[in-house]
Amino acid sequence: MLKRPFVTLLALTWALPLCAHEFWIDPVEYQVAVGDKIEAHHHVGSDFKGPKYGYLEPRTTKHAFAYNNTVFDLAARSGDRPAMQLENTQDGLVTLIHETNDSRLTYREWQKFINFIEHKDFVWAAQAHRDRGLPETDFVETYRRHAKSLVAVGSGTGQDVRVGMAVEIVALANPYTDDLTQGLPLQVWFQDAPRADAQVELFEQTPEGTINVTLHRTGADGTVRIPVKSGYKYMVDHVALLPLNPSPPINAVWHSAWANLTFRVP
Repeated sequence: MLKRPFVTLLALTWALPLCAHEFWIDPVEYQVAVGDKIEAHHHVGSDFKGPKYGYLEPRTTKHAFAYNNTVFDLAARSGDRPAMQLENTQDGLVTLIHETNDSRLTYREWQKFINFIEHKDFVWAAQAHRDRGLPETDFVETYRRHAKSLVAVGSGTGQDVRVGMAVEIVALANPYTDDLTQGLPLQVWFQDAPRADAQVELFEQTPEGTINVTLHRTGADGTVRIPVKSGYKYMVDHVALLPLNPSPPINAVWHSAWANLTFRVP
């Protein structure tokens, strides 16, 4: 068993880079045989590059998996590495699920906020910030991560499902079994509604390890079709930004909700 001081230190370290980078689930193997164990790491970073982190119960809201249209809690203990471990697997598509608690970030420089909102397509937020009479330094944003990953067991047949997170990316086709010549259709959800005209960032990793990044937009029904290639690994990322009325003790004025989905195309 890990001693509490180590767990606390690990939790603080794990929280530090979340403000600026993606959080994703990366299975050791995206395709496993029936009965084999699924293992997956938590990563924080960008462009599929970032350190691996273990499971931290104090920083977790949801730690689960979906199989055959049903969501199950995933057993874990703080300090588990890999962070996600599922034994006695059955044939079909498994969706790994992890949602963090809220964390917070204090912006000491206005330009860092500008860099964030321009990257994530919230150019309206700068004027909205000023219109609210908010300071351009020393203001607080809270944020939360909502990550999923698709793993094929045996035949890999099945379908990704909505699991009820505030912001979520749902695969509308199965990347392991369906025809993807026209791309993989996805749907972005936010606060129980499809998210229209929203930016989706696609990270593509080639078999040689090269990373390609492209931007896409959802339609009126929240769907987007992303181009995919055989043998490549993918991460899809979407962020929603909401204004907050500051309230003690944190007095946050913004909240960002991050959705992430990873998978591999055979």
